[in-house]
Amino acid sequence: MLPILIAGLAALAVLVIAIGISMSAGGGAVASRLERYASAGGGESADDVERESAVVAGLSRVIERQDLSARLSTDLARADLKMRPAEFIILWAVTPIIFVGAAFVIGIVFPGFQNIVALVGVFLLGVFAPRFYIKRRQAKRLRQFGEQLPDTITLLANSLRAGSSFLQGIELVTREARPPISEEFERVVRDMQLGMALQPALNNLVRRVASEDLELMVTAIQIQSQVGGNLATVLDSIAFTIRERIRIKGEINTLTAMQRYSGYVITLLPVGLAGILFLISPAYISAMLSKPPEMFGLPMGVVFFAIGLISMGIGYMLIRRIVDIKV
Repeated sequence: MLPILIAGLAALAVLVIAIGISMSAGGGAVASRLERYASAGGGESADDVERESAVVAGLSRVIERQDLSARLSTDLARADLKMRPAEFIILWAVTPIIFVGAAFVIGIVFPGFQNIVALVGVFLLGVFAPRFYIKRRQAKRLRQFGEQLPDTITLLANSLRAGSSFLQGIELVTREARPPISEEFERVVRDMQLGMALQPALNNLVRRVASEDLELMVTAIQIQSQVGGNLATVLDSIAFTIRERIRIKGEINTLTAMQRYSGYVITLLPVGLAGILFLISPAYISAMLSKPPEMFGLPMGVVFFAIGLISMGIGYMLIRRIVDIKV
C-alpha cells in the first residue's frame, strides 16, 4: 500500500502542473499588470513580466473563470500574503506531498511514521495546513488592526480639525501609524491616485480587512459625505465606542480564559495521547483494529474511536458556543 500511496500523491502533483502547462498559451492579463502598479514595491520591468512562470499564468486563467479566484484573492489580501491565487493553489497541492515525504524520512528513526494510517493522517494534516496558516495570519492581522484603529480615527479627527482634507488625513495616517493599518490606508491612497473615488476605495478597504469597527467608520464617512455635518465629532464618537468595545472584549476574554483552554485540553488531550502511543508502540493501538469483535462490519475499536471523536467534537462546539459572547 505504501508505494501505491506515494505514486498516487506524485500523480496528483503532476496532474496539477500539467493542467497549468496546458492552459499556459495566450497573452498576459491586464488586471495583473494593474496590480503590479498598485503594489507597494512599484512596477516591474517588461523582462520580469515575460519571465513569469507559464504554470502559474495558465492556472491563473483557469481559476479566474471560477468564483474560487475572487475568494482566494480576498483571503490572501486579508492575510497580507504577497501571492496570487494560482501560486497558493500550487503550494496547497504540493504541501501534503512534502508532509508525507518528511514523515517517511522521520519514519527511518521512528517506524510508526511509516505506517499507512500515520501517512494518511500526515497527508490530511498537509491538506489543512495552508488554510489554517492563512486563518491564523488573518486573525493576527485583524487583531492588530483593531487595536490601532481607535488611535487612527482620533488622528483623522484631529487632522480634520486642523483644516486638512480627509485625503490629507489618510496620508498622515500612512506616515504616522504602524503596520498593518498604515499599509491598508496606503493602499487607499494608491487606489485614489489611480483614479478611484473615495467611497469605492474605502469599500475595498472594508473588503480586505473585514472589521466591524472599520465598517462602522466607513459607513459614517459615507453618510456624512451625503448629508453633511461635523465629521470630526462623529469620528470622535466612533473612536470612543470602539475603545469601549475593546475594553469589554478584554474583560470577557479574561473571565472566559479558563473555560476556553479547558475546551482545548479536553479535546486535544485524548487525540494527542492516542497519537503518541501509536508512534511509540503501534502494536498497542493496532489491537483496536482487529476483528472480532466487530460492529456494522467494522472493528469494534474503530467504532468506539469514531463515537469518541464525535462526542469530543460536540463537547468542544458546546464549550465554544457558551464562551463566545458577542459585544
